[in-house]
Amino acid sequence: MKQIDINCDLGEGLGNEAFLMPYLSSCNIACGGHAGDFETMKHVVRLAKMHHVKIGAHPSFPDKENFGRKIMQMSPSELYNTLEDQINALMEVLNSMDLKLHHVKPHGALYNLASIDEATAQIIVNVIKGIDKNLILYAPYQSVISKIAIAEGMKVLYEGFADRNYNADLTLVSRQNNDAIIHDSELIFEHVFGMISKEKVKTISGVEVELKVDTFCVHGDHKYVIKNLEFLTRKLEQNSINIL
Repeated sequence: MKQIDINCDLGEGLGNEAFLMPYLSSCNIACGGHAGDFETMKHVVRLAKMHHVKIGAHPSFPDKENFGRKIMQMSPSELYNTLEDQINALMEVLNSMDLKLHHVKPHGALYNLASIDEATAQIIVNVIKGIDKNLILYAPYQSVISKIAIAEGMKVLYEGFADRNYNADLTLVSRQNNDAIIHDSELIFEHVFGMISKEKVKTISGVEVELKVDTFCVHGDHKYVIKNLEFLTRKLEQNSINIL
């Protein structure tokens, strides 16, 4: 049987974590940069512990006003320090509950920038290694940050997106386009199953492009996220794919 991880970004103010957690195998918790504080972190961590869901930090540019979706001009030391502080804040919560941090997944503009910019990617890798070299990085396949992390001996899980369409260059179709988001449960399953079984993704232009995926992100702000998650997890298990 094949194995796959399903993750979701949580603690971002939507308040639907209790409904999502039963279908997830890992989660990425906002830790104060774009969203979140100690109370939201504690709440999500308790739910993750209850459902045996792996816990990751979801740091970002420190920009709650723009939800971490705009690139901030920061010095290398400023970026390093804020990311270190954010991850350590979540680790403090975890330590109080005798839990361990499993992974780190950057958020928003930081995630996208680190995929293509070597300097930003290197800072993130340095922060993670400085905290715990055994932490796993969630990052896109063939991204700059994934290559740097692997070269420095870190474990990387390649992340794909279950409910988003891809361009031929493996960037996500802009949310400004009507076809950026996949809404139908059956189409989401076909999208995910194709990436698992073929190691390719059918892009918006109809061309299939190589894409390796270890963990699939489902967006918690999707209108039909609960229904889609329930359908996706059930169909994957029916097709001999374990969610771990």
